[in-house]
Amino acid sequence: MLAIIGGSGMTKLASLEISHRQIVRTPYGEPSGPLTFGKIDNQEIVFLARHGHGHTIPPHAVNYQANIWALSLFKPKSVIAVVSVGGIRADLTPSTVVVPDQIIDYTYGRKCTYFDKTDRPITYTDFTHPFCLETRRHLLLAAEKANEKIIDGGVYAVTQGPRLETVAEVNRLEQDGADMVGMTGMPEAALAKELGLPYAAIAAVANHAAGRGTSVRAIPLEEVYAVLEKAMVSVRNILGHLVKINDG
Repeated sequence: MLAIIGGSGMTKLASLEISHRQIVRTPYGEPSGPLTFGKIDNQEIVFLARHGHGHTIPPHAVNYQANIWALSLFKPKSVIAVVSVGGIRADLTPSTVVVPDQIIDYTYGRKCTYFDKTDRPITYTDFTHPFCLETRRHLLLAAEKANEKIIDGGVYAVTQGPRLETVAEVNRLEQDGADMVGMTGMPEAALAKELGLPYAAIAAVANHAAGRGTSVRAIPLEEVYAVLEKAMVSVRNILGHLVKINDG
C-alpha cells in the first residue's frame, strides 16, 4: 500500500477509485480527517488531506503526530508527501516539480516527536537523510516513466506560517542554503523517520519566494493557485506511475 499526504493544491486524488473512508483514533488526537482508501490502476492507496476537508487547517495547527501515526497503522510501503513551495533557487520557477533531499527546520511550538515522555530512556533519531533514499529514487523513476520534467534535489526550508516570508527572511534562508520554502515539511518528516516509515516529498513550486523572480511585487493568490494546479497535473501523473513501481 502507498500512502499519500495531500497538501495545498491536492485535497483529493481525482484518479483514486474510492472504496471507503475510515476515521482513525490515535493516542495523539484526531488526524486532519478520515483516511480515504481506494485504488489507482488496481494498486492500493491510502490518502490523507493534510489541511483537512475544505483546506481549513493552517500549517502550524496540523496535528502531524496524529496524521503520521494513523498512516503507520496500515504499514504503507512508502509515504509520499505532496507539498507546495516558493522557489528560491533560480531554476525553481513556478509550476516546476522537485524532489527535495534535505530540510532546514525553522518551525517552533509544534509537537515534533513521539519521544517526549520522561518515563523512558531518551531516543535519538538519525536524521542525516530526512527523506528515504529509495522512495526518492522511485519518485524520480516514476517521473521519467511519466515523461514529466522533475528536478532531483534541493534544500526545503520549513517556516512556521501561515503568513508568507519577507524579502529579508528569504535572503536569510538563501544564505542558509535553502532552495525552496514551504510550511509543512516539519515535523512531518521527522515523525515519519521516528516510526521507520519510508517517507519522501514531491514539491510543486507555486510561486517565486519573496524578492525572487522578475518582479518583487506580491503575486495575487488566484495566480498562485492557477500555477499550483498546473504543477499538480504533473504531480498526479507522476503518482499514477509511482503506484506501479511501489507495487513491484
